[in-house]
Amino acid sequence: MDEEITIIDSNTRNERIRNFFINNKKNLLISFSIILVSLIGYFTLEEIKIRNKIKLANEFNLITINFKTEDKKSTIKKLTDLVNQNDTTYSPLALYYLIDNNLLESKEEINNLFNALINETNLQEEIKNLIIYKKGLFNSDFVSENELLQILSPITNSESIWKSHALYLLAEFFYSKNEKEKAKKIYKQILTIKNGNSAIMLESQKILNRELSE
Repeated sequence: MDEEITIIDSNTRNERIRNFFINNKKNLLISFSIILVSLIGYFTLEEIKIRNKIKLANEFNLITINFKTEDKKSTIKKLTDLVNQNDTTYSPLALYYLIDNNLLESKEEINNLFNALINETNLQEEIKNLIIYKKGLFNSDFVSENELLQILSPITNSESIWKSHALYLLAEFFYSKNEKEKAKKIYKQILTIKNGNSAIMLESQKILNRELSE
């Protein structure tokens, strides 16, 4: 008797499953098609990203290899175009190369490229903060106090790993202008950061002890 009941239950369950697939055949086919298309689209997009990354890598390497022999204007244009590709790896590298080799004379143009990286490139948060810090470092020799504070504010108002670097840059900025009280305040602030850079914290403490202890 129990075996018969088991067989009936099994047949009933199988019948329900069969009926479910029959009754929902159209919806299941549509769902399967959507999933299949989505998977194909995803892997196609990933393949395009990989090919584009390889292409940009080859472009950057070729530009830097030919830097000494190629026309300067051509090098600048190619690197600027590469920055404007908004690639997370090679756009920052292209800008750093322009700056490190003094290829661009216009500070405004360099800042525009920094802004393109910061505002238009899909960077990880701490990579973006690093670029903001580098922008502040680049501008620190010629901008006003308020301008430098504004540039670095996304870092100094956060818990970024680059916060101690940004604050140290501000402290050095004030110290170079003989605004020792402002510098002292920021050096002290550096010492309170939980995830601050140990070398920067040590140097800040030394400066406070040696030069700003009054």
